[in-house]
Amino acid sequence: MNVAGRPRLRHAIATLTLLAVLPLAAAISATPAHADFRVCNATQSLIGVSIGYRAKAGWITEGWWHVEGSTCKTLIEGPLSSRYYYLYAEDAERGGRWDGPISMCVADKQFKIAGVSDCFARGFQRAGFQEYDTGEQASWMVQLTDQPGTNGAAAVTGAGSQ
Repeated sequence: MNVAGRPRLRHAIATLTLLAVLPLAAAISATPAHADFRVCNATQSLIGVSIGYRAKAGWITEGWWHVEGSTCKTLIEGPLSSRYYYLYAEDAERGGRWDGPISMCVADKQFKIAGVSDCFARGFQRAGFQEYDTGEQASWMVQLTDQPGTNGAAAVTGAGSQ
């Protein structure tokens, strides 16, 4: 056995491995980062989710996205254009909700509503949305979780990435 030749062999294998990985790394880094606003449902129930945001034309609320238990759903695809987003969700099976202090309009069925005032007069309901300050993040994820001792009402966490 030639011990003197082994380091050279290890170096050759390491070099070949690195050369095989470099094209893959270049392809991954050439792919733009995926940016979006996602909601993850950490419960076992079906959840209906709506979102509010400020657009060039004014305030918009949209819904309902159905998010199955233990899954995630993208609500807005692409880089975030607003700093603040607002979320309201309901547990379709147990009747709880994830809400907040910001009043916006919602509807019973799928909707996209312009404006947040006079909800009842325009034939909509009013719901309390939770505000998320996404700062300068290109994407954001909110996780809806059960909170012990409540009927579906839950803890909400948000996280961003650039």
